Amino acid sequence: MTASKKLIKLLPTRRQWLVGAAALAGAATWPLRAWCAAPATAFDTIDLDWTDRARQREVPVRLYLPQPAARTPAARALAPVVVFSHGIGGSRRGYRYLGEHFAGNGVASLHLQHVGSDGQLWTGGSVFSMINRLQSAAQDSEAIARVQDLRFALDTVFAGDIAPRLDARRIVAAGHSYGANTALLAAGARVQRQGRLVELRDPRVMAAIVLSAPPFYGDADPQRILAGVQVPSLHVTATADVIRIPGYYSGADDRLAIFDATGSAAKWLAVFEGGSHSMFTDRAGTGGMALNPQVKAATKELSLAFLKKVFDGEGAALESWPRRHAAIVARFSASHQSALIPP
Repeated sequence: MTASKKLIKLLPTRRQWLVGAAALAGAATWPLRAWCAAPATAFDTIDLDWTDRARQREVPVRLYLPQPAARTPAARALAPVVVFSHGIGGSRRGYRYLGEHFAGNGVASLHLQHVGSDGQLWTGGSVFSMINRLQSAAQDSEAIARVQDLRFALDTVFAGDIAPRLDARRIVAAGHSYGANTALLAAGARVQRQGRLVELRDPRVMAAIVLSAPPFYGDADPQRILAGVQVPSLHVTATADVIRIPGYYSGADDRLAIFDATGSAAKWLAVFEGGSHSMFTDRAGTGGMALNPQVKAATKELSLAFLKKVFDGEGAALESWPRRHAAIVARFSASHQSALIPP
C-alpha cells in the first residue's frame, strides 16, 4: 500500500462509492442502578462546541449528565463516564438511546462528533465530491484524529466546571462501526505504519464497549493489532451484521475475528440473531421492524450490566442476560479471568 494506507478497512473505490455510498449510512462512586430498573435518575443533555486549538479542529460533543438528587449520598458521588464515538457520517446527536439510558442510570455519556468523518460527508457538496470526502474519512490521518478527539474531549471535560461530578478513574471508550475502531485504538490497539508502531492508547480508558467493529487495515493478523487491548471489553454484533456495497464486503465473521483477537483477559461477546450493521444506530426498523427495538433494549441492558461488572464486581445481571434474551441471541461468550476495575 502507499502512504495513504488506511487504519480502518471501510471504503471501496471511487466508482463503487458513487453506486453504493447511500448504503453506508476520595469521593464515593456513583451507584449504578440495576439492569431491570427503568431510568430514574434525572439528567441534563448538554451540547458543547469545543475547539482543539493545537490541531485547529472543532470537537463538538453532547453530554448526557446525570443529575443527583439534592441532599442525598449520591449528590456527593462521582458519575462514571462513557465516551462514545460515532460511525462514519454520524454526529454527536447519534446513539441517543444509549446516552439517555446511561445517564438515566447514573453514568455520564459523552458523545463525540468527529468533523472529518461526520454528517458533512453526506451534505458538504455534490455526490461526486462526496466520494473524495468518504475516501478521505478512512485515511490514517482521520482515524488518528478521531482518537485525538477522544483524548481532547476527556482533557476538556475534566478541566471544566463539570469535572467535580465525574469519576476520572472510571472511563469507558465506546463506539459503533468506525467508532468501535476508535474506541479500540484508545483502549490499546496498535497498528504498524512504515515500520513504526502507532500507539494511541489513552491510559484513562479502563474498559471498552465495541459495537460492530470493522477490520483494521495494515496487518493480516488482527491479533497483532488487538493484543494490546488489555482492558475489559464488551463486543456486540449480529449474525447479519454485514457491510455490503458494490465492490466491498465485510462479513459478520469479521466482527467475531475482532473479538477473538482482542487481548482482554476479561471480554464478552453478544451476537444477535439476524439484524443488520446499522440497527445499533438510532435508526428504527433497520434489521427488522420487530427485532430492531428488541435489540436496542437488550443492548442497553447488556451495556449497563457490563459496567456493573467491571466497576462494581456485580456479575449477576451480566450472567443472566443471555437467558433473558434467549429468543434473539444467537451466541453469548465470556472470558473473564478478572473483570473488576480496582478502586
